[in-house]
Amino acid sequence: MLAKKIGIDLGTSTVLIYVRGEGIVVNEPSLVAVNRDGTRILAVGGQAFEMVGRTPETIQVVRPMRDGVIADFVVTEGMLHYFIGKVQGRNRLFKPEVMICVPSGVTSVERRAVTEAAISAGARQAWLIDEPLAAAIGAGLPISEPRGNAVCDIGGGTTEIAVISLSGMVVAHSVRSGGNRLDEAVMAYLKRRHNLLIGERTAEEIKIAVGAAVAPREPLSLEVKGRDLVSGLPKNVVVTSGEITDALQESLTVIVSAVRDVLEQTPPELAADIYERGIVLTGGGAQLRGMERYLSMHTGIPAIVADQPQTCVVRGTGTALEQFEVLKRNQLYLR
Repeated sequence: MLAKKIGIDLGTSTVLIYVRGEGIVVNEPSLVAVNRDGTRILAVGGQAFEMVGRTPETIQVVRPMRDGVIADFVVTEGMLHYFIGKVQGRNRLFKPEVMICVPSGVTSVERRAVTEAAISAGARQAWLIDEPLAAAIGAGLPISEPRGNAVCDIGGGTTEIAVISLSGMVVAHSVRSGGNRLDEAVMAYLKRRHNLLIGERTAEEIKIAVGAAVAPREPLSLEVKGRDLVSGLPKNVVVTSGEITDALQESLTVIVSAVRDVLEQTPPELAADIYERGIVLTGGGAQLRGMERYLSMHTGIPAIVADQPQTCVVRGTGTALEQFEVLKRNQLYLR
């Protein structure tokens, strides 16, 4: 077939695209730069990311996805059109078949909005797959077996927790808290403790450099530059991993509570499997230092970070595309 088959992880923070036979071909921030009245798209992805916090009044950089769902339909459609066109290259004659993953807790209206955005952006046909299922497939879990598989996907806008057995979700829970909430917690802490104002981009860099769910044995430190709220002048502050760990605790508690809720609703036989096999962590948030230790400490169940956790969902979406007929026969939740 000349039409390409494309799997898309349309995340709040990052857009990843998998092409059948080629692998992951796009890994860019889900950001779009538009003019002030929002009528013209100026830059998408990495180019828009370079503009964050550095734009004049006539340009604004927006996230068309918020908490895992479409916040701005027109801009999302434009972003999808750009990425699908980038993947297709010169072969624009045959429209691609697209599979997009969505959070398990979204409404039917939000699902329809994603499908319509993909069709409007140039897809011939669009299917949806729940993120926990895609994450479990991408992590290599044997989801078709009659055994409990627990997955916790910590994305930018949402955290998805699910117990999967026989190719279906037995229990699932989605909370609109993820990597972006952790960034906001870092910003709020520096503002409250050091009177330092920083942007989202700097907050993410701090989280990656010295952030941890459990305080590391060897403390880390980082010099942070921002604006002093008192004097209004540029200011430098040294922050430690212990400070950032404390700042993240409230947001991490929300994730742990969601995991505990799912475990409490899990049937006893599957709960026994999970206790034996543990919870697999996927998504960009799983890369936070000590995240698996933190989850184990608060649930009493082993937690393991999957290989290449950030790409698990899109790789699972690609696998679902390649094994579409088999998965459909196994009644995988494709919509």
